[in-house]
Amino acid sequence: MDIVIRAAIVFAVVYALMRVVGRRELGSMEPFDLILLVVIGDFVQQGVTQQDMSVTGSLLAVATIGLLAVATSWLGFRFPRLRPVLEARPVVLVDNGNPVDRNLARERITLEELAAQARLQQIESLEKVRWAVLETSGTVSFIPKTLS
Repeated sequence: MDIVIRAAIVFAVVYALMRVVGRRELGSMEPFDLILLVVIGDFVQQGVTQQDMSVTGSLLAVATIGLLAVATSWLGFRFPRLRPVLEARPVVLVDNGNPVDRNLARERITLEELAAQARLQQIESLEKVRWAVLETSGTVSFIPKTLS
């Protein structure tokens, strides 16, 4: 039972940490970010199992974290009022060609990074973007201005 409680606590802390850290696409992670992710995984494992090398301990920890992930997803689906707390929402980064500085700062995205993402989608300038939206997956969607 001790492993289940520790796994639940670690799940809550890691979940909160991921909400605070923000969204980044896995492919856009720097090497240091990837190493940090692996190190966090190792610390989580040690904290949950306290070096318990038994198969039962490992299964309990994995099952607890898995069940908590499913429960969190179900709660967000079942209770719409919880969604803002449990799930990220899309964030507008560019509105009618103008960067939304407050949202860029909150998501820690520079104009250079945003412009690079636009160029990858064959958009030469942010001035030609009607909206740029940071999706919940961490990707940026660009809606170009229409020619009218």
